[in-house]
Amino acid sequence: MRIFVTGATGFIGSALIPKLVEAGHSVLGLTRSEAGAEALRAKGIDVLHGNIEDLDSLREGASKTDGTIHLAFNHDFSQFQKNCEDDLKAVKAIGEVLVGSDRPFIMTSGTAIAANIDGKPSTEDGPTLSWNPRVASEAAMKELTERGVKTTVVRLPQVHDTRKQGLVPYVHAVARQKGVSAYIGDGSNRWPAAHISDVARLYHLALEKAEPGAIYHAVDEEGVSMKAIAEALGRGLKIPVVSIKPEEADAHFGWLGRFAVHDMPASSALTRQKLNWTPTGPGMIADLDGMDYTQPPL
Repeated sequence: MRIFVTGATGFIGSALIPKLVEAGHSVLGLTRSEAGAEALRAKGIDVLHGNIEDLDSLREGASKTDGTIHLAFNHDFSQFQKNCEDDLKAVKAIGEVLVGSDRPFIMTSGTAIAANIDGKPSTEDGPTLSWNPRVASEAAMKELTERGVKTTVVRLPQVHDTRKQGLVPYVHAVARQKGVSAYIGDGSNRWPAAHISDVARLYHLALEKAEPGAIYHAVDEEGVSMKAIAEALGRGLKIPVVSIKPEEADAHFGWLGRFAVHDMPASSALTRQKLNWTPTGPGMIADLDGMDYTQPPL
């Protein structure tokens, strides 16, 4: 198949596209910059100039291909509401092109929108958090499913290697700035995680095997504690590890404070069963311990 990939030069796109090509697919990659276009062409990937706010470019990419994997998302979390609104527009623009066809449409979401009941890990078929603005894109995907589009939602945890780890680089940056690596309270709140190689493999499996309307959790570790993350950063940066009070979170972490206190473990039991997906990559703490701390976070 010929696959349209938004976010083609991003963290996940850069890991996924070689797997798609190896499996015999061709790729049309969306990029906003000439540098990104050159990087894609160097790998033999066709280029479409555009971005997620350029809805015409999204419609063009979806109309010219046999399936779409939507990875692009603005990760400036200080304007999270706007980013989610832009994502919703992008999902609707792509989806309208695919109505009446059997071409697959994979959208990226986050496990953070799934609700944890009594501290238990969230599940693929469980309730979502209505206050999280990203649920609107999932709702749009459900509507597209009802209109006959072959939709799939992949919810991401903290996706990591030794260079990037989801939201953790922001925690890393604050630790560098403050000179202490902090967690909140007893640090028992958890973030789910998965290695980038396992996540890329899951997208490929979803493209080829997903049932219409499926939701998958790209989760290896159900929950890595914030204390463990802070301790790993403390070791790497050689700075003290401290606990701060919940009421100090916003002052210490800024916009990240609301996330740093959030307990959001997630299960992938249904995903593993339905797609025969078994993560094999290293864990979050192993990758944090393997980082080069002489360099600032990406």
